[in-house]
Amino acid sequence: MPLVSDPGYRLALAAIEHGHSVTVVPGPSSALAALAVAGLPTDRFLFAGFLPVRHGERISRIEELKGVPATLVLFEAPGRVAATLADLHTVLGARPAALARELTKKFEEVRRGTLESLASELAVKPPQGEIVLLVGPPQTCAVTDQTILTALQDQLGDRSLRDAADNVARALGVARRRVYDLGLALRRGLRGAP
Repeated sequence: MPLVSDPGYRLALAAIEHGHSVTVVPGPSSALAALAVAGLPTDRFLFAGFLPVRHGERISRIEELKGVPATLVLFEAPGRVAATLADLHTVLGARPAALARELTKKFEEVRRGTLESLASELAVKPPQGEIVLLVGPPQTCAVTDQTILTALQDQLGDRSLRDAADNVARALGVARRRVYDLGLALRRGLRGAP
């Protein structure tokens, strides 16, 4: 599948426009191979190709993808992957993700985690090779108080309650006031614990 995310589609289009037959011999597709091994929903997915290189344009494009009710499949260069994951986390929040690299090759690897954990991990040791990023779809089910409390506990270690509530509310797509109130109750409970 050499024309996926490749300017070679112009060649196929020119051949079609000139009346030539265009056929394909199915072969490896890193986008579909990564989707198959990521452990994310495969019933709906959107291949979004490469995100823009410039930070502001990349953030705008991610905002456009925010509400897509499907697994996102992206290509990224090794030198930009940590920054891209950080931007995805900033805009999309706490979503499950996977990074697949060098698929079907000797050093094939799939890393799974959240956008935030993968961004942190790859900022320390950037990967090499051909990379496919996959991002789970937005949560559509109701967020429970327990889910919020668990997320708050993760955030409160090195942040103020206000900052933690902002992060959790944005990540889970819930009202900030609800998160803050649960944080206050959590703090009262921790102070009252033996």
